[in-house]
Amino acid sequence: MKNMMEYQGYFGSVNFSDEDEVFFGKVEFIRSLISYEGTDVQSLKSAFHGAVDEYLADCTENEIEPERPFKGSFNIRPGTQLHRRAAIAAQQRGINLNALVTEALENYLQPSK
Repeated sequence: MKNMMEYQGYFGSVNFSDEDEVFFGKVEFIRSLISYEGTDVQSLKSAFHGAVDEYLADCTENEIEPERPFKGSFNIRPGTQLHRRAAIAAQQRGINLNALVTEALENYLQPSK
């Protein structure tokens, strides 16, 4: 089951309100609130594309740099003990903490065989 759409590097959620009988969503992974809705899959997809296009046009018109998801950096809060263990492990391997965390994420996120 897929509950995300992608368009021009932006990701949009897919939800359904049984009460209102409408599909709805918002652009994820950015701070700006960009929402859309539709009565069926095609209209939801079209509304998502239109919302992204409108956001990008507004940014251009107002000479604002559009937010982009996944800048390549994020903060984590692993707690004192895990931070300590990771820093020591990185130092012992002769790499920095960023390289250790990147390697750990790559290993964790490898597809199952």
